[in-house]
Amino acid sequence: MAAEVQPVAQIKLPSRPSSLSPEQLYWRSFKTPIKHISPTKHGITHISQPTSISSATNLSDSFVVSTGARIQLYSTRTRKLLKTITRFDDVAYSGELRHDGRVLVAGDETGAIQAFDVNSRAILKTWKEQKLPVHVTRWSPKETTSLMSCGDDNTVRLWDLPSDNSIVTFRGHSDYVRSGCFLSGSNSNILVSGSYDSTVRLWDARTPEAAVMTFKHATSVEDVLCMPSGTQLVASADNQVAILDVVAGKPLHMIKNHQKTVTSMCLASQGSRLVTGGLDGHMKVFETTGWNVVAGSKYASPILSLQVITSAAREDKHIAVGMSDGTLSIKTRLSGEQKVRERERQREMEALLAGKIEEHDRKKAKLAKKRGAGWERRLRGRDFNGDGADIIIEGNVRTKTDKKMKSWDRAMHATRYAEALDHAIATKQRPVVLSILNELRYRSALRAALENRNEDTLQPVLHWIWTNISTTQYTQICVQVAMIMMDLYSAQVGSSPTVSRLVNKLHVRMQEEAERSKQAIQTKGMLELLLPDIGE
Repeated sequence: MAAEVQPVAQIKLPSRPSSLSPEQLYWRSFKTPIKHISPTKHGITHISQPTSISSATNLSDSFVVSTGARIQLYSTRTRKLLKTITRFDDVAYSGELRHDGRVLVAGDETGAIQAFDVNSRAILKTWKEQKLPVHVTRWSPKETTSLMSCGDDNTVRLWDLPSDNSIVTFRGHSDYVRSGCFLSGSNSNILVSGSYDSTVRLWDARTPEAAVMTFKHATSVEDVLCMPSGTQLVASADNQVAILDVVAGKPLHMIKNHQKTVTSMCLASQGSRLVTGGLDGHMKVFETTGWNVVAGSKYASPILSLQVITSAAREDKHIAVGMSDGTLSIKTRLSGEQKVRERERQREMEALLAGKIEEHDRKKAKLAKKRGAGWERRLRGRDFNGDGADIIIEGNVRTKTDKKMKSWDRAMHATRYAEALDHAIATKQRPVVLSILNELRYRSALRAALENRNEDTLQPVLHWIWTNISTTQYTQICVQVAMIMMDLYSAQVGSSPTVSRLVNKLHVRMQEEAERSKQAIQTKGMLELLLPDIGE
């Protein structure tokens, strides 16, 4: 009985080490961006997500975006716009949801602070105590009715939702106060503010007469952020980010990776990463131990705000970036079934836009039917009576027909080695050519495949060698093929201008590779002098 003819097994080369670090790969896994354009073309000045009092876990299914005279609520699941609140007399700032997602607070250009019922969008409270713009409103991490505000009247104020007036006013800044937050941890009764007077100040509601601590910067402070430990602050001023130690009362580190003003900061990966955005359009990610930059990306416009949106399990889910041109970009990290559904959705949308939706539906139905038939065959094969069992009777072996074999496989089976090599090169698929060359070498037929070639059939082989000889994974086989060809055709090189040109190009390429090898050996020698044990 004749043996079954098998195609040449294609060689699978080991993948090269990625030039990207695992951290870069992680942040690049945020894909499928959705862009929402502000209806008023105002910049996206603020993005926030509510967190719980006790565990910094997201209890709401939405995040808040401030743009123009409106506050928008987006779904963390679908990334779609859920609600819009427009009951402002002027530009609204710093929309913040309470941790339970039921009450929203925001300030505006007139100095008014308003609290809204999210479900009905009704105004629950309005304070007009401040007469200049209020750029910051923040809910207390511990008390459901307590919040703070920072305004252009140089003050920081503490408010209680049932009260008609602020309960504490902190005075001490000499310029606009454009950033602020509550200190994390057990010291949540401490307020932090950053001002255009180049200072970051800490305030205690029990002693409101003066700041309990002041950090001086070289320029205006754009944003402040509290680390989860409650012992460190992060403050951005111009293109620098300062790490401040609250316990020691001094700066610990200065980050200088941005080219222009750093406008917004947030934490990610459960507080182990700091994410910054600036007017240079760059988003950068830093690890919070040595404060080294570990990843980054570039956006089309200056970044005014950003937030890493987390899931209920505290995993990074979206990267929301607001830009000065009114664009809100939301990138999502998908996994498991979400990726499969997303790919199917993209294929369906592409088919719809190309006018091939009917063809797409037919293919989808055919694939589903084929999968179902496969399950039916498996079930029939398990019947106890043996009906439909997959039994192969000796002498009646079912083999693949030649129609299913590739052209180079048929040529190899017929020992037409030169033809097999030509078919493989014509595919322009390097793994196919490498597989055929290795099979020819294994059969000791490499020389036979290269003999008796004319000018037309010689050129593709020379060109393939010239293209791939500098690739490490192909160098060895390329050198072997080149040596055989020089042995066979060295006397005929000058008779064809085209072949001569290819041989000259190959010669130049070989000289370049030899020079690189020489430089590498010289470098290795110098390193061995500096580190005698390097070769051990």
